[in-house]
Amino acid sequence: MLIQSHTVDLATPSGPMRTYVHRPQGDGRYPVILFYSEIFQQTGPIERSARLMAGHGYVVLVPEVFHELNPAGTVLAYDEAGRDKGNADKAAKPVASYDADNIALITWAQAQPWCSGQFGAMGFCLGGHLAFRAALQPQVSATACFYATDLHTQVIPSSAGQHSMARLADITGELLMIWGKQDPHIPAEGRAQVYASLAQAGLRFTWHEFNGQHAFMRDEGERYDPELAQLGYQLALALFRRKLG
Repeated sequence: MLIQSHTVDLATPSGPMRTYVHRPQGDGRYPVILFYSEIFQQTGPIERSARLMAGHGYVVLVPEVFHELNPAGTVLAYDEAGRDKGNADKAAKPVASYDADNIALITWAQAQPWCSGQFGAMGFCLGGHLAFRAALQPQVSATACFYATDLHTQVIPSSAGQHSMARLADITGELLMIWGKQDPHIPAEGRAQVYASLAQAGLRFTWHEFNGQHAFMRDEGERYDPELAQLGYQLALALFRRKLG
């Protein structure tokens, strides 16, 4: 499916949020995927992933996750300076601010002629956590989280009762949780903690642990595993087709 891309700046309580829109060409109404990046924002690998998903018949919205902390269009490099800046931004943004971002994305999309009214979410690393956060919104019926960081920690700032794992009762859709067993950012005990919490809450979720490192979906760098990445996309697409159409 041929796709088109453009940007839009959406109003949020913390300022304009640059959002990249990737969607099928021509007329038609399509399900929407809220697509969350790593701490580096829309890098080349993130754009390629978003465009891949759009090519399967989805409108993919990629917000700049730290829009209130950087000029619009900021992309951080996959190097030490980029990691330091991205991690500092992660520590500076209150987790509840992502809820306002999600509401802005959903409200804007619902008013567009290409929106079918069906919503999903997907993300990698920090974006895996933010996709999980998007699942708190009642409109989101399917969510694919790839090696979601900090679900088992308190690293992402939050006020009492606002951490994502404290709000599992707000999740009404289905989750796809994908992890790398060799990922030091989410060790086995952290994954076990998340699994137990989801199971205890009675959520609908599928759980996959692969022999992969952190960022095995990213098609840059030596940790990229093309075979696992293809399998990951297939699992996500199967979920979205089943739940969103």
